[in-house]
Amino acid sequence: MTASLVDRYVFTALRRVPEQQRADIDRELRASIDDAVDARVEAGESREAAIERALTELGDPDRLADSYAGRQNFLIGPELYGVWRRSLKLLFTMVLPVVVIVVAVIRLFADDVTVGSVIGAAISTLLTVGVHLAFWTTLAFWIVERTGAGKDDLNVPWTLARLPRYETGVRSRVELIANLLWPVLLIAALVLQQFTFTDEPVLDPANWSFWWPALIVLIALKGVWAVWVYRLGRWTRPVAVVNALLAVATAALLVSLLATDTFFNPEFGGFADAGADVRGWVSTAVIVAVVLSALWDIFDITRKVEQARKGVPAEVPGSGRSYTLI
Repeated sequence: MTASLVDRYVFTALRRVPEQQRADIDRELRASIDDAVDARVEAGESREAAIERALTELGDPDRLADSYAGRQNFLIGPELYGVWRRSLKLLFTMVLPVVVIVVAVIRLFADDVTVGSVIGAAISTLLTVGVHLAFWTTLAFWIVERTGAGKDDLNVPWTLARLPRYETGVRSRVELIANLLWPVLLIAALVLQQFTFTDEPVLDPANWSFWWPALIVLIALKGVWAVWVYRLGRWTRPVAVVNALLAVATAALLVSLLATDTFFNPEFGGFADAGADVRGWVSTAVIVAVVLSALWDIFDITRKVEQARKGVPAEVPGSGRSYTLI
């Protein structure tokens, strides 16, 4: 005997329900379907059409079974979704770049280093670590969602104090930490490449007589500038001027060393084995990157200062609206 449409629907739903609940849910679901069908038949529909409409309105039997069984049909629920998203964003913007840079620097100090191997190590680390960060973070939140352990600690009640401040020039603590982290990493990399990892440093050791200490000072001053902007709490023209001076001085120092072929150490294994053309291409690429980075930094800060000075409306990302930031 062929199962009816109602039987097929009910059997499909019961597959996902614990066995001890099936008899009760079978009776309840069939009664609900019969009531819906009878109401439609009384309204003038044919019985076959009424059955189809009633089952269509009930929807996917698997989802209906989950609701009967009290089973969650989502990975991360709305209570923890915001915390999960913020956690991933923090990991991807703060932790992942640091790990990639560290791996690339370590690879740069290997005996058989090449430009391709450094780029390959960076890309491989970016993908591998990124997947692990996303997987394990999501798994941890999934466990909390299902067990409830620690859920109250993560799901902190929202208050007005947590509203973002849309004020020109007010930098968050996260932005301040990021602006301080990069100078620390750059100075650490500059020092470590000279004294650790390999017998020959990557950068020309002759520059320790003046140029590398001067570069460290400029990098440290950029960190001081970031703290100054954070404490000042607004964009001003002196802020833009100091930033431009630091950007120009740093770029000029780097470009002069790269252009005169005194930036990289010719005795370093990766460059000693490569031809002069390869070193020249690498130096040219770094010059272009340095100049573009400096120009963008100057333009970006100057733009923010002028917007703050004129009270120009600034678009809040994702809102589609412009607000005058004060």
